[in-house]
Amino acid sequence: MSQRLTHPQYYARFALAAALLIALSLLIGVAGYHYMEELPWIDALENASMILGGMGPVDVMKTYGGKLFASVYALYSCFVAIGVAGVLLMPLFHLTLKRFHSDPEE
Repeated sequence: MSQRLTHPQYYARFALAAALLIALSLLIGVAGYHYMEELPWIDALENASMILGGMGPVDVMKTYGGKLFASVYALYSCFVAIGVAGVLLMPLFHLTLKRFHSDPEE
C-alpha cells in the first residue's frame, strides 16, 4: 500500500526534477563549449552558466562549429528555462485546482 505524499514532499520531487534538468543542461553546455571551442573547463563552465542563466556568452566564438553550438545552446536554454518554470509551478497550480474542485454529486 502506498503512502500519500505531503505537499512539501510532492513539491520536492518536482524541484529535484527541475534541478536535474538544469544540471544536465549545464553539463551539455560545458562539454559543448569545451570540445567545440576548445575552451578550458572553467571557461566552458562560465559560458554555459551565463547562457543558461540568460545573461549571454562571455567569450567570443571563433569557429563555425562553436558559433553554431552557441546559437543552438542559447535556444535550447530558453526552452529549458520555460520548462523548469513549468515544472516548479505545476504542483502549485495542481494544489490550487484541487482546492477549488467540486464534485457535482455532493
